[in-house]
Amino acid sequence: MASSSYFLLVALFALASWQAIASDPSPLQDFCVADNSSRVLVNGFVCKNPMDVKAEDFFLAAKLDMPRDTKVSKVGSNVTLINVMRIPGLNTLGISLARIDYAPLGENPPHTHPRATEILTVLEGTLYVGFVTSNPENKFLSKVLNKGDVFVFPEGLIHFQFNPNPYKPAVAIAALSSQNPGAITIANAVFGSKPAISDDVLAKAFQVEKKTVDWLQAWTNVILFAQIYFRLVLN
Repeated sequence: MASSSYFLLVALFALASWQAIASDPSPLQDFCVADNSSRVLVNGFVCKNPMDVKAEDFFLAAKLDMPRDTKVSKVGSNVTLINVMRIPGLNTLGISLARIDYAPLGENPPHTHPRATEILTVLEGTLYVGFVTSNPENKFLSKVLNKGDVFVFPEGLIHFQFNPNPYKPAVAIAALSSQNPGAITIANAVFGSKPAISDDVLAKAFQVEKKTVDWLQAWTNVILFAQIYFRLVLN
């Protein structure tokens, strides 16, 4: 009986521990402003001396009220992410923010955030959004959002946003439950990896001919190069 109670206690403790580390760690103090000058490697960022912390550590003149140029992207969108790399005071607080601008018929293509759930609200225009559940169901859940509507994308699931209006742009604001949510754009990761994934592997996975995979890999690399080039020129 005592042995059973012991194993039950261990199981409950393991479950509680897993829940505790399933997302960004909770702060054990008022704040832990990231010290970007430190060379110490930790999961996140080393804390700056609290005596050296200033209001500027929690501030960024991000001009999120200003429209972004969607022409820098072949998919017709521009994501302005405000995370711990831009506001050091976000370190350990488990939150970040993004403004997303969409050209007419532009999209934020299928992607995942490996470390964050996302909640998005439409500020201007209309968006067709959706996400796909994990294997084996792969159920597709979608919705058309109008100005003021809100939608949630669960952590780690593939999701997208698309502006169906051929004449008017759209704007959204998203909050994410991590100081550094990360993003994996599916097409870029699969067809634009460096080094490239074997075309034998991808041809089998997508049930297409290898020459189709080769074409997709080449075209994805061209798009990625163009995006980097335009960002460098415009900045």
